[in-house]
Amino acid sequence: MAIDVVFETHALSEDNERGFATGWLPGRLSERGRANAADMGRRRRDDGIAAVFSSDLRRAAETAEIALGDTSIPILYDWRLRECDFGEHNGAPSTQVGRDRLNYCDTPYPGGESHTQAIARVASVFPDLATRWAGRRIMLIGHMATYRALEQATTGRTVHDLVAATFEWQPEGWEYHLS
Repeated sequence: MAIDVVFETHALSEDNERGFATGWLPGRLSERGRANAADMGRRRRDDGIAAVFSSDLRRAAETAEIALGDTSIPILYDWRLRECDFGEHNGAPSTQVGRDRLNYCDTPYPGGESHTQAIARVASVFPDLATRWAGRRIMLIGHMATYRALEQATTGRTVHDLVAATFEWQPEGWEYHLS
């Protein structure tokens, strides 16, 4: 049975504002990010969401808590929803990580993982969702790797195409149907 997925990226972090690629570092929401997370909560609290699944990295967990922590919607944290592990490049300037990203589609970042590995890790969550949430609407709060895994699962696009594409943030999030 299928699952309807609402995907939202974590809210704006201090690293986002300063131009750093946080990767597997925890990160922290900026003041504007905390306001974004509160807006997300107002937008999503009566949206029919049965459960929220969030990356366990601080910036995503903080987004989930601010947005929906005061509701009866359960928030579940899963390390598999983390961003790509940029290894030695965690915390590097976003321009550097962005410029070199296609070099790491299949080859792991030094001390980290490849985009293919990150997308597969995130996608390993999807079958588990069906064990309890089939036929329901859930929310995922994550990162670029989460977005790319959802895109690949629903469109079949290649990792290279997904990593090469320019990411366009959507303030209302994304909707997916996983079968």
